[in-house]
Amino acid sequence: MPAVGRTYWLTEPCRIRREDNSVRIERPDGSPVRIPITDIRDLVTFDHIDINTSALSLLNRNGVTLHVLDHYGNHAGHFSPSESMSSASVVRRQVEITADPDQRLAVGRALVLATAENLRWALDTDLLDPALLSLRTALPDCKDSDAIMGQEGNFRRTGWTVLDTQLPAWLRLNGRTRRPPTNAGNAFISYLNTLIYARVLTALRTTPLHPAIGFLHSDTDRRRNTLALDLAEPFKPLFAERLLKRAASQKKLKPTDFETDVARASLSKDGRKKVAALVKEELATTVYHRTLKRKVSYEELIHLEALKIVRLCLEDKPYKPFRPWW
Repeated sequence: MPAVGRTYWLTEPCRIRREDNSVRIERPDGSPVRIPITDIRDLVTFDHIDINTSALSLLNRNGVTLHVLDHYGNHAGHFSPSESMSSASVVRRQVEITADPDQRLAVGRALVLATAENLRWALDTDLLDPALLSLRTALPDCKDSDAIMGQEGNFRRTGWTVLDTQLPAWLRLNGRTRRPPTNAGNAFISYLNTLIYARVLTALRTTPLHPAIGFLHSDTDRRRNTLALDLAEPFKPLFAERLLKRAASQKKLKPTDFETDVARASLSKDGRKKVAALVKEELATTVYHRTLKRKVSYEELIHLEALKIVRLCLEDKPYKPFRPWW
């Protein structure tokens, strides 16, 4: 993974301004924080921000991406530098592969199966084994993306039901809800899923790939960067469900970390800080990579996943989605 700065998580409302070759973050308490632009890889904002064109120009010239989350943890949008590392030859090949139904569906099936197996690993229970067997049996007969995602939805619903058995009553999902999430558990999952999407999108910006040309989500979500959605799938169980289960068991979350209303919920100010800290710690976790023969962080695993698609485009090396080996 390119060593170009780090991610800054802005969990409070703030004003972002340029100060020479630094970014000045003006916080509600009036104390500004100055960060050299060369130290910033990307910015993730959890709350209201005020940014002007001078600051955006500085971010653009230095290749810094700005991610904006809305009140409920949805990815409201992002600012990407005008110059990217996309390569015409790689993008042409990317288009050819995704336009081939056989290759596109093969990658889609692999993504869904890997995500399901990763959820089984994250929850660490044999209660998911029958649903996983049914998924393995059904996927080869799926002839389009809708059928694949239908099977994924069936497995996911079973997975969330099993997850509820490992959570206290106030954190249970009671069915997955989005836009907005209806309870604390769903709010946590939504925020974490969005953060993983943002991490994948930032990783793709450092490759010659185009983030909007995907496989699994190409026919179902045309408004977002579908390749980023695809590559986020295998990592969601590693972060969202796994961290929710861990935080619940370690009693790191409490009801005051959430703001709840009738049929809607979101993270509170303290909750956003807590979630940002959990994700930062998890992304920095390292494991020994058997092929590279060195330790890599979870953040680097996301970058390596993007490089697998590059090798698929350049070398026709079959894509094998991420699965935990530890």
